[in-house]
Amino acid sequence: MQLALAMENHCARRSVWHIEWCTKYRYEMMRKEENRRLVEACIRQAACRHDIKLLAIEIMPDHVHVIAELPKGTDEERAAKLLKGFSAWKIFQVKEHFRLRYPKGHFWSRGYMARTVGLDEEKAIWYVKNQQAHHDVTFL
Repeated sequence: MQLALAMENHCARRSVWHIEWCTKYRYEMMRKEENRRLVEACIRQAACRHDIKLLAIEIMPDHVHVIAELPKGTDEERAAKLLKGFSAWKIFQVKEHFRLRYPKGHFWSRGYMARTVGLDEEKAIWYVKNQQAHHDVTFL
């Protein structure tokens, strides 16, 4: 039993994920630079509260990309729920008038996309950081 615990405590583990999610109904709520900065700050605060290390984040008008290193015991599903849930709650606190568009309080759509980054971490970070060019987006 002690040998098994020793082996378990001395393992190398790194769980890095690319997670993407959209606003409800794909509304372009982050088209304005002010809203974009707010959403990023709320997601960063959610990550900090739950020991999720954000390696890259890009906020597009209607969706978000993050590259996140997840703490031990947190899978990508839980991480997405934590990031989406806390950030939506915080966004509605700051921008109460957003509830006019989302009266039920669901800022983000139900789903998300997640895939492990693995050895392509640099490529994944580059992809996320170049989303504005990829989508040919300018912010107001």
